[in-house]
Amino acid sequence: MKRKIVILNIVLLAVAIFAGFQLRNEWRAAKNREAVTLHPAPVKPAAGPPYYPLPGTEPVLAAGYNAIAQKDLFDPSRNPNVPVDAPAPPPPPPPMPALPHYYGQLNLDGIAAILSENAKSPQRSVKPGETIGQFKLVDVSIQELVFVWNGGLVRRRLDQLVDRDGPSSPAPAVSGSTPAPPPPPAPVIKTPTGPGEMTPLGFKVCNPNDSTPDGAVADGFRKVSYATPFGNACRWDPVGK
Repeated sequence: MKRKIVILNIVLLAVAIFAGFQLRNEWRAAKNREAVTLHPAPVKPAAGPPYYPLPGTEPVLAAGYNAIAQKDLFDPSRNPNVPVDAPAPPPPPPPMPALPHYYGQLNLDGIAAILSENAKSPQRSVKPGETIGQFKLVDVSIQELVFVWNGGLVRRRLDQLVDRDGPSSPAPAVSGSTPAPPPPPAPVIKTPTGPGEMTPLGFKVCNPNDSTPDGAVADGFRKVSYATPFGNACRWDPVGK
């Protein structure tokens, strides 16, 4: 019986010790809650957004009201943009006159074309560089003639220039009168005249009655002779061509 009482006392002592520990833990937890409630830890404030200064305003200038003054609805005469009439278009170029009539070629002292200004004009020999009517002949070949008119080149085939109506007939002689004989031709005197006029094709023509020998050089041009179906012809080519 005594042994049971001792065991009971030991159990009661253990329960008392355990209850004491529990009470002590409860007391400490209560103290901690009280400390946190009465003396809370300081809260660190959060960083604010970055600061950007406002853009500065420009000063008010009189030029800023220029558009208002120009768009005044009550006085259109204040508009500085004075209307200017467009310049008149240039007049159209004059129409090209009829080309000379072609009757053939000859090559005596240089190639030439037999032309007449119109059907009523007499025929005459025209060499490159010479003028007939409003046209200037610059090149003669067996296929075409090249003229200069109004600053531009005019190329025509020979069959386009042939006079289909035939040569103009001379005026009939008055009955009972004797026609005067034609005057004798003037003698031809050849001199070394050098290169003629420049053509748009890059060479110079031979002057009429030029006696400069073939291969001679003058003013940077060399005289060159060449054969054609109608005889020999010549021209002045740039040196080095």
